Amino acid sequence: MSNAFVERLRGYAPLSDADVALLKESCRTVREVPAGHHLIREGDPPDPVFVMLEGWAFGYKMLPDGGRQILAFLMPGDFCDVHIAVLKAMDHNVVTLTNAKIASLPRAQMEALVEARPTITQAFWWSQLVDQGVLRAWIVSMGRRKSEERVAHLMCELYIRMRNIGLASDDQCEMPLTQIVLADAVGLTPVHVNRVLKKLRLAKVMELNAGSLNIIDPVKLAQIAGFDGNYLHGRLQKVG
Repeated sequence: MSNAFVERLRGYAPLSDADVALLKESCRTVREVPAGHHLIREGDPPDPVFVMLEGWAFGYKMLPDGGRQILAFLMPGDFCDVHIAVLKAMDHNVVTLTNAKIASLPRAQMEALVEARPTITQAFWWSQLVDQGVLRAWIVSMGRRKSEERVAHLMCELYIRMRNIGLASDDQCEMPLTQIVLADAVGLTPVHVNRVLKKLRLAKVMELNAGSLNIIDPVKLAQIAGFDGNYLHGRLQKVG
């Protein structure tokens, strides 16, 4: 049976059968959680490490005025930052966006995996580099990209990430983002996001509805976004 954790790491390093067996064994403690379930709350101790096997989640920070800023989306194969153990307490929240299957790994076990298997270590390093690249891309979007570019860039990024773990094909993939969630990710109001999505739909570039993304014109979407997927360092870096 396919394991999303293995599939993600396999995209960054040539895992041996022994590596794969260890990674699968590490995910033996699995639980199903509903949408809206907090895996991590700000202030929690940074243990265990959560691995997404099915479903989506997102990290976020709350502002004093009640506003929310989404920091990252987690999809199958993604896991919490193993280096955050240096903190005494978590500095952000992580909540499931959909129903999900989650593996819980004690941080000591995750660190033992990294120390014991050089190829797994390499895969973890690349995974962390990709996460940092995504964060930089989001910073550029929030600081410099216009609203249409922000939305288009995020759609390109999420589509490529889904395709790299085998969950997208024919320019379509699951995309369980409401306009409110999307607005909190790109720093716009839901009304503004609605206008951008309508503009992209009428231009026959993409459609986001009913929990799925349909890219109608991949080339034009990438042009609008100014998208260069090199920072994703995966098997596939271009839309279309």
